[in-house]
Amino acid sequence: MRIKYILVFVMPVILLQACSTTKHVVQNTEEELPQQPELKSAHVGVCVYDETANIFLYKYQSDKYFTPASNTKLFSLYAGLKYLGDSLIGIRYLERDTDILILPTGDPTLLHPDYLSQPVIDFLKSKKRNIYINDANWKDRALGAGWSWDDYNDDYSQERNALPVYGNTIRWAQTQQDDGSFISFSIPEINWKVNFNVDTSAKKFFVRRSLGENIFEITQGTEKYKEQYVPFVTHSIESAVELLKDTVGKNIFITHPPLTIHHSPFTILHSRPVDSVFVPMMHRSDNFFAEQTLLMVSNEKLGVMNDEKITDTLLKTDLKDLPQKPEWADGSGLSRFNLFTPEDFVWLLGKLKSEFGFDRMKRILPTGGTGTLGNRYKQDSGYIFAKTGSLSGVATLSGYLITKKNHVLIFSILVNNYSASGALVRNDFEKFIGNLRKEY
Repeated sequence: MRIKYILVFVMPVILLQACSTTKHVVQNTEEELPQQPELKSAHVGVCVYDETANIFLYKYQSDKYFTPASNTKLFSLYAGLKYLGDSLIGIRYLERDTDILILPTGDPTLLHPDYLSQPVIDFLKSKKRNIYINDANWKDRALGAGWSWDDYNDDYSQERNALPVYGNTIRWAQTQQDDGSFISFSIPEINWKVNFNVDTSAKKFFVRRSLGENIFEITQGTEKYKEQYVPFVTHSIESAVELLKDTVGKNIFITHPPLTIHHSPFTILHSRPVDSVFVPMMHRSDNFFAEQTLLMVSNEKLGVMNDEKITDTLLKTDLKDLPQKPEWADGSGLSRFNLFTPEDFVWLLGKLKSEFGFDRMKRILPTGGTGTLGNRYKQDSGYIFAKTGSLSGVATLSGYLITKKNHVLIFSILVNNYSASGALVRNDFEKFIGNLRKEY
């Protein structure tokens, strides 16, 4: 890729300053990426910053707003790195004469199948007292603002709450027995209503939950083994308490007096290192981890779990110098209410690298051939570290690129409203990134 540019003004300043002004612009005259056939009718924004040379290599509609999809998780990652410390707070608790009062923190790893170690569960099992749980710090809704309502049955759209368990999903499975018959089961086992539907024409195992209720309909399939993860209705923390009773093996009650994390001398019980959540959050683009991360930050910084309050607070404090003020609606990027610019992501990635170190960012973000980049950038493995984003008509990629000349580029590509194949659009991204790596 040949890039013609005019350097208007350069100062020996750090990225955070350079991104906040248009005086440090390198203007591109060929605009190869937006002119690709798959992108001609789409909305395209690109920003590429050479941190080593302290210049912008490429800007195309970089100050325009786009729906970023899962690139939004980069902002949730920053919030988590900034305010959740080295280890997640699993619960806050207060031991009293005859019972234990629990104040949940939104930790998404409680009984999550990815984590064999469960310090909170071990602690609760060890206590010979009744357990009371108070969720007065929950001040949000189960589903995020701007989410598609009909995604409720899909495993990427779990409800959010103050006390998530099992990732707020039920794992349903069907297996064929030796006699040829089929059995269906759930993990964890539930006492909720289940209806069975034998549809011989479908031949595929499928589970659908009723909208707003924990009633599940199972259609039997012909597969020897098949499983499906289905989100359950949390009813605030009622469903969690019901599932916890069987696991902990003792009485658990919900109590509702108004409390805050500063109300009483609560003791903190940590669950696990934060990066054990941040890595899968970015590598597999885990929406649930991202949502709960932002809510946990809200709880630690504000004493309540509320998306709107914490995003407003962060945009007025830590993120007040963003080039363009975004519309930040949720933690995962499921919401189409999110609006960010490519310059916003380049600025944030510079801030992440500056505050938390490049080595840590390279561990948290997937590289070529791993995570959501598993089928791409294999020649650039170890040289690109980036977050993907996808919704219908939306493809995004923002991250870091180490070039052949050992320059560190920070880039963001945001594409909205394309109608071509998503694979072809991603091919265009990969060619553009490959040329950047080779040329610089």
